[in-house]
Amino acid sequence: MKLQFTKMHGAGNDFVMLDATREALALSPAQLRLLADRHFGVGADQILVVEPAPSADVDFRYRIFNADGGEVEQCGNGARCFVAFVRRRGLTDKRSIRVLTRSGIIQPRLEDDGRVTVDMGPPRFAPAEIPFDDTGLAPRLEAGFERWPLELDAADASAAATSSITTWISALSMGNPHAVQRVDDVDTAPVTTLGPHIEHHPRFPQRVNAGFMQVMNPHHIRLRVWERGAGETLACGTGACAAVVAGMRHGWLQSPVEVDTHGGRLSIAWDGAGSPVYMTGPVAHVFDGNIEL
Repeated sequence: MKLQFTKMHGAGNDFVMLDATREALALSPAQLRLLADRHFGVGADQILVVEPAPSADVDFRYRIFNADGGEVEQCGNGARCFVAFVRRRGLTDKRSIRVLTRSGIIQPRLEDDGRVTVDMGPPRFAPAEIPFDDTGLAPRLEAGFERWPLELDAADASAAATSSITTWISALSMGNPHAVQRVDDVDTAPVTTLGPHIEHHPRFPQRVNAGFMQVMNPHHIRLRVWERGAGETLACGTGACAAVVAGMRHGWLQSPVEVDTHGGRLSIAWDGAGSPVYMTGPVAHVFDGNIEL
């Protein structure tokens, strides 16, 4: 199979974009992993597939596959690249589109300055909707909202530890599950050490994205995210939304918030419970190409 693709990135979170609007694509997990492989394939954090609209109330369907070949519900940085990609391909002339994902409808909008704003929908906090198993846990309330204790195996998490350790997380969904913790310094935070163990923690039956947030001031944070199925990425759009929402609920942050990631800056705005989260950030076209699968 000879496959046409476009490489794009949003704040360093990189994607292989595939157009399946004219001909259906049915790629195996092994083929998806090859596309994402940085040595033998194109290289990407996620593979994003554009499909025809399944109903009249949306413009496209959007499917997201992680680097490990598994399909997931949502990708915020990918949503920004999505609208730029379909306009570049001539699939639409709209600046604002409605896109169906596995977790619902999102609305990315191309701004005059070239950045893209995405209505990511409202966050969800009920453990069953994340999903998160809170059975038997005693949360710590901060500003009236839960931070949950998550026990980690110290033998795996830290070679120097002699017993299990507990990290306190905020659990929520931005269409995909997130566990956010506050740290003093993201540069020294144990992202690559604890991240994999949080991702696969049994209390998250669909795995989880692990966010490590440093609060600089009420309108500015630094963030690193260990993404499920991809490892640490240069930026995570839903992770930025989740971190800001968690910080606002606990009284640490005030909207709007600038989020600095290793790949660039994202701007997040949220008006509180029941309101959608709006994310604004850059998009970049890298190159087009063909690959034999």
